[in-house]
Order: sequence, then structure tokens, then C-alpha cells
Amino acid sequence: MTIARPTPAPADRQPAMPAVLWSLLFGNFVIGTGVMIVAGTLNEISNAFRVPVPTAGRLISAGALLMCASAPLLAAVVAGWDRRRLLALSLLWYAALHLACAAAPTFASLLPLRVLALIAPAVFTPQAAACIGLLVPPPLRGRGITFVFLGWSVASVLGMPIGAYVGGTFDWNSAFVLVGVLSFAGAAWVWRAMPDGVKPPALSRAAWAATFGSAPLMVCILVTVLYAAGQFVLFAYLAPYFRQKIGVTVGQLSLLLMWFGAFGFLGNIVMSRHVDRFGAGRAVLLGICAMAASLLAWPLGTSMVLAAAVSVPWALGCFATNSAQQARLVGIAPALAAGSIALNSSAMYAGQALGAAGGGWLIERTGTMDHLHWVGFTILLLAAAGSAWASRLQQPRPKGRRAAPG
Repeated sequence: MTIARPTPAPADRQPAMPAVLWSLLFGNFVIGTGVMIVAGTLNEISNAFRVPVPTAGRLISAGALLMCASAPLLAAVVAGWDRRRLLALSLLWYAALHLACAAAPTFASLLPLRVLALIAPAVFTPQAAACIGLLVPPPLRGRGITFVFLGWSVASVLGMPIGAYVGGTFDWNSAFVLVGVLSFAGAAWVWRAMPDGVKPPALSRAAWAATFGSAPLMVCILVTVLYAAGQFVLFAYLAPYFRQKIGVTVGQLSLLLMWFGAFGFLGNIVMSRHVDRFGAGRAVLLGICAMAASLLAWPLGTSMVLAAAVSVPWALGCFATNSAQQARLVGIAPALAAGSIALNSSAMYAGQALGAAGGGWLIERTGTMDHLHWVGFTILLLAAAGSAWASRLQQPRPKGRRAAPG
């Protein structure tokens, strides 16, 4: 298969991304909207099924656990698949399962359907990223990955707020139907835009062993678990938190989520343009510190305006950090990118599961949401320390220096 290479752009402007990447960006938008739809409609799901908020939150933690476990396993299973068919079919699966979720009569039936729906994110996001090396030239690889991941930022600025508004104005079922319709559209676009024959090389057992044996890669994966968990301790319960603490309406909640998403989109845009120049490791550390700053200042958000202001650093770092982390993994070991990106997606979902489950446990244990941001802040500090450690591990050792005896 021959992939057309873009013509060189003048030095004063960056070359445009290939058109096929727009379909992958939209696919990630749909995937991100579906993943976050439960957080945006958590109040409505809790009320509709008459279950406590922490119980409804199990939809987030159980789904994230499934994504965590299946992302690396499915990466091995689908290694030989043509990515045009694989990515389109994963979005069709997403569409069908979200429509099935919308028709669920009880919470007990909704839970397994929701978990099964999230097989699609475990496939689409890491496999779309793994295709970048075959779709763009090496100098644009980091920018291409962050560009495709802009879809998640768009999901936060448009998908999640619109889903929250639809769910609050009509019902949660309508929000899930919306995701199903968008998924059908995404499948059609990917099918039309992706060329045939895109098959990133499958990782051998030796390559998987090299991935797991790489200290810098594994520390980066741990960092992803930590910064995802630190966020989701609070993020999973933002809707009930804002309603309880500052009494937001459905419209105000949508505005807050849209505000958060707008700055998340801005942060990812900046990251997409400058990650290769700035350095992915530094970018990850900066993003984690920005998120930690928001959670440190979180008690100051005592009104809608103040809550919006306090959330800005978190939003700027939220999606940008993961985009930079993906680029960082590719930069550490390009030949192992298919495995490391799949593991990183798994780590992100593991962190979401741990954070959402931990947040729900705290709410049940204490009867309040006042401690969520402190726990998240502490976990993000650990993530920052881990990121700095990973950067040190990446530095080449001086030649000719032997370890001291003893």
C-alpha cells in the first residue's frame, strides 16, 4: 500500500493534516461524547432508576474497568485487521449498543449494556492513534496524534454539554440516542475516508516483552493511571457536585461543562501545534501541574462564575496532557507504539475506574463531596513526581561510566 505524502509547506507555516485524519478526529469526538455522556447525565440516570448517585456512578467505573482490561487484549486480537473495517465496525458497535442502552428498562439491565458499549473506545482510540505512522510522515507524527485526539476535546466542549442539556431537558435516554446517531455518522465517514490496506505491524512477543521491559514506558503508563484517577475522583461527580454545592440548573450545568470543554479544546490546540517543539515530557508535567492547581483552588469556586474560573487550568491540562503523553510514548520507542499506546489507553481507563470508584466510596463513606478535590490533588502530585522520574529515565546514560563497586 502506498500512502500519499503531503507536499512540503513553506517554513513559515505548518503543513495541513491529511484529510483522512479529520474522520479519525470526528470518530474520537463521538467516542469521547459517549464515554462522558454518563457523567453529564448522572443526575437524570440516578433519578430515573431511583438509585443513589454513587450507584449510578458504577456505570462509569465498570465501563472504565472494561476498557482498561480490553484495550491491550484487543490490540493483539485485531492486529491483522484492515483499519478501515476495524474502525468503522467499532463505531457501528458503539451506535447499536447506545441505542440498546437507551431502551434499557432497569438499572440492572443498563449496566451490562453500558459496559459492552465501551468495547468500542477500547478499540477505536488506540488503533486510530496507531495508524498515524502510516498516514503522515515522521516529522508530523506527534502533531498528527495530538490532532486526532482533538476529538476528545471537542467532545468535552460540545458533546458532553449538549448531552447533559438533552438529558436534563428531555431524559437521559435521548442523550444516549444522540450518541448512537453520531456513531452511525462517524462509521460512514471513516469508511469513506480511510484507505484500504492500513495495517500497522503487529507486535511480536519479543516486542511486547520489550514494551513491558522498558522502564520509561512503564513509568509513563503509571503516570497516566495516576493523572486519570486524580481527575475522575471529582470529574465523575461534577454534575451532582455542582447541583448540590452551587445549585446549578440544567442550562447552567451545560454552560459550565461547555466552558470546561472550550478551554480543554484550547489546551489541546496549543499542544497539537507545539508538542514536537516544546518536548512531550515537559508538556505532560506542565499539564499535570495545571490540573493540580485547579484542584488546590477548588474550594474557592463558591459560585458559578468562580467555579468556572477555578476550572480553567484543569481544563487546559486535561486533554492536552494525554495527547502529549501519547506523543511521548511514540517518541520513546516508535517501533513499540502500537503496544504502548494501547497500554496507555488501558491505563487511562484504569485511572478513570479507580477514580470514579474511589470518589463513589468517599461519598458513601462520608456523606459529602467536600473531600473529593483534596484526594484528587494528592494523586496528581504523585503523577507529577512520576512524570519527572520518567523524564530522568529517558535521559541517556553517560558512556564509559561504570557503577561504583559495592
